[in-house]
Amino acid sequence: MSDVSHDGVRMVALQIDDYGPWTTTPEPRRETDLQALQSRLFATVADFFTQFDGYAFADRYDNMIGVANESDPTAFERLQTQIENQYPVTVSVGVGTAETPRRALEAANSVLQRAGSAQDADRTAVLDHRTVGDAVPGAVTVAHFDVVDATGTLTDQVSSAEAGHTIRRAALDLREQLWERYDAVTQFVGGDNVIAVCPSLTPSTLGEINDHVRESTGVELQVGLGRGPTAHAAGDDAKHALEHCRATGERIHAAFGLVER
Repeated sequence: MSDVSHDGVRMVALQIDDYGPWTTTPEPRRETDLQALQSRLFATVADFFTQFDGYAFADRYDNMIGVANESDPTAFERLQTQIENQYPVTVSVGVGTAETPRRALEAANSVLQRAGSAQDADRTAVLDHRTVGDAVPGAVTVAHFDVVDATGTLTDQVSSAEAGHTIRRAALDLREQLWERYDAVTQFVGGDNVIAVCPSLTPSTLGEINDHVRESTGVELQVGLGRGPTAHAAGDDAKHALEHCRATGERIHAAFGLVER
């Protein structure tokens, strides 16, 4: 039995151009204003990705990532134009297609890095695409994790700072495991939720990862697995599978079409 399959995936890296100098010119801008700008900008990006049934993740906000298997790379010209018209910044976009999410994201970042530094005033609204090998976007697999009884064990028991630290520590451990071992791209998405765009991992493999996170951080996770032609389709199945876990006490549940074999 193989633990992974290799449908191609299309990942997108988005960077605000020359953002550092802008935040301090002509004088340092208020941090709350910068946070508000970044949040609004991410909302615009996330809405744009819905046109392709894709997912966008805030990541570091000045650097955002997404998965959009149904998109043509040139479509992001429209997003760049929209941002330039609505915001005081521009955005460069790298698109990568590869067998795994990690390789696709690395390809997307590589086209931006080849074009110049993120703080290079001459690098403005770059858009480029790189395909690794002969990869073609195929089905997407999404794993949606959350903490078992986060309210009872954390929210209602400890300070919000301690709860947040505990959850983020578990999310980071999970992210590193999936990145290093399985080429998955994993993002903390708020609350106690973590979403991974990954190769088609089997439930037994995710069980091993959950065991590792519990042993290293003390946090117990449950996960729903979904698979579909787009990130949204896969993610919707993953959310329903996660609800099954919450209702039944199962720790791992795979949507139809993702079975142990």
